[in-house]
Amino acid sequence: MAIVIDADVVIQGERGSFDFHRWLVSRPSEQFAIAAITVAELWHGVERAIGSQRRVRERYLESFFAAIRILPYDVQTAFEHARIWADLDSRGKMIGHYDLIVAATALEQRADLATFNKRHFSQIAGLRIVVPTLQRP
Repeated sequence: MAIVIDADVVIQGERGSFDFHRWLVSRPSEQFAIAAITVAELWHGVERAIGSQRRVRERYLESFFAAIRILPYDVQTAFEHARIWADLDSRGKMIGHYDLIVAATALEQRADLATFNKRHFSQIAGLRIVVPTLQRP
């Protein structure tokens, strides 16, 4: 099974809130990926970082990006994005625009979504959510 990883999972791993690497290797049969928009979300943090923290974040993310599949925002993803957006809008609900794209990417790929933001993403019909464990060994 494929799992698309949301930005919050990568960020919490970087901060040491949970053992991201251990969680990844504990799921050897899974194929992990991130949405292209997630690259922008994460790199935005690098652009805002100052001093030595900027280089630390750059190294962490460059290493992560080199090791994971990055899924493009293509026309099929755009159709799925529009479908989710219209569905939420018709129900008077909305989540962040980037979250819509991440969810559309996961659904279009028939993948689960790893996130700590279950409250937002659970509003999307058909999206399977995986909440990584936060326990450190």
